[in-house]
Parts: sequence; structure tokens; C-alpha cells
Amino acid sequence: MIILITGASHVGKTFLAQKMLEKYKYPYLSIDHLKMGFIRSGYTSLTPEDDDALTDYLWPIVREIIKTAIENEQNLIVEGCYVPADWRQAFDDCYMKQIHFLCLAMSEEYIEDHFDEIIGYESEIETRLVKADCTMNELKQCNKWFIDTFRRSGEKVVLIESDFDKELSKVLE
Repeated sequence: MIILITGASHVGKTFLAQKMLEKYKYPYLSIDHLKMGFIRSGYTSLTPEDDDALTDYLWPIVREIIKTAIENEQNLIVEGCYVPADWRQAFDDCYMKQIHFLCLAMSEEYIEDHFDEIIGYESEIETRLVKADCTMNELKQCNKWFIDTFRRSGEKVVLIESDFDKELSKVLE
């Protein structure tokens, strides 16, 4: 089983992956770690700010990691924002039967009501060496993009609207 988690920045993808690892004992791959490996090793001239280009660069590698894990009958959680909205086109039916997809996003109201809390939890699972300088408006725009883009592609979006812990608990069930 592959659990593929995507969503906006600061939405809790890594937090959810960690909780799934603890509950299901499935290892997880952070696409951010893969990204930084390529950037820091000099295998790409892309930077962490090159989101669209990074998706194009990383997705073929992530896609083949997922296929390999399925072929080897291994469970794996893959999390990160670098998943294209048309990700399903990369997999035949034999692979799709083994992939559970989650797109996480926060509503504008949730961001407005909990912005300081969201930023306060940014290093909950992994310590960020550089503190995020995202603004409330940037966070709203990013979440809106994920909601609109993935819904337009026919994907269900898990929308966090009032209670973060309750919404993620439902996902863990």
C-alpha cells in the first residue's frame, strides 16, 4: 500500500505522515528531503523557491519510487507538495489499486483564526533551519491553489476548517 499525501505548505503533511508511521508502521519518504538532496549535492541548479520546476523535476523520480515499492510489495507513505494534479496519469490500474491519495488544505477562515498557531507548529516534526517567512495571504493563496487545482482534477481534498486534530484523526481512521 502506498499512501500519497500532498497539500499546501504548513498544512500538516509531514505531521500526518509521522502519525501514520507510528500507527501503521509504514516508513515514509519526504519529497522535501529528496529535493534538498538534489539541491545541496549540486545535481540541479533549482532552488527551494522553484516550486513548479521542482514538481516537474522530482515527480518522475517519485513516481518510479512508488512503482518500485508497489512491485516489491512494500508499504510506503510519500509526502510532499511536489505532486502534480494529474498524478493519476502516471499509473496503470495495477498500480492505482495500491495507492491511497490524500490532498490536505486549510480553509481561509481556518488560516485567519489559527495563523499564529500554524506558524508556531512549523517545526513540530522536523526542525526547519530557516523560519518560514510566509504571510497569511501567501498561506491562503497556496491553500486555495491546492483546493482549486486538485478539485478541478477530480480529487477529493481533505479540508481543515475548524479542528485540525479532529480532521487528521478522521484521516487516520
